[in-house]
Amino acid sequence: MNGSFSQREMLERDLLARPVSSLQYMLGQLAAGYPSLIHLMVDGVFGERTLEAVMRFQKEFHIPVTGVVDRNTWDAIRDRWLSLEDRAGEARGTQIFPSEGTEVQEGQTREYMVLPQTMFQVLSRQLEGIASHDPDGIHGPASAANVRWLQKAAGLPETGTLDRSAWDALSRLYEVFVVRELEGRPQFPEGWG
Repeated sequence: MNGSFSQREMLERDLLARPVSSLQYMLGQLAAGYPSLIHLMVDGVFGERTLEAVMRFQKEFHIPVTGVVDRNTWDAIRDRWLSLEDRAGEARGTQIFPSEGTEVQEGQTREYMVLPQTMFQVLSRQLEGIASHDPDGIHGPASAANVRWLQKAAGLPETGTLDRSAWDALSRLYEVFVVRELEGRPQFPEGWG
């Protein structure tokens, strides 16, 4: 772990490493709790649908409706998302990964793979044996190796396939090593700029 950055600052940097994908993910998660918001696919492209989602968020939360993700809008989205995550508590794993029976095998591409890949990237700073690579949604060799590492640590069959049991193990690991570390710490005062 880098001693010069807090866990909160590292989470913020990870969100900003892929700002459009992170924005789409957070807005998509918020849509589950706010009917006026729209569900988004995480594709990393700030297109018309993402613009509409930003404008709907701004309208819902009484922020000037510009469609621009300035510091005020980013902080509001991030803070609402973190609040939603806090309320989700233990149900966090069931709300993010697709339905039971879903599997992502090595070589497959799934947009939602960006999330577990990002979680592995954050965990790689604290745990030995996890390869750090850019989250890209492709369950390639490095991504599959991380899943095998996780499966071995959790006592699961080491297939490299991300399924519900591997996702649940990753969620618990992330909860213990990242989320709980953030609890009680002051928020990153500089926002995203």
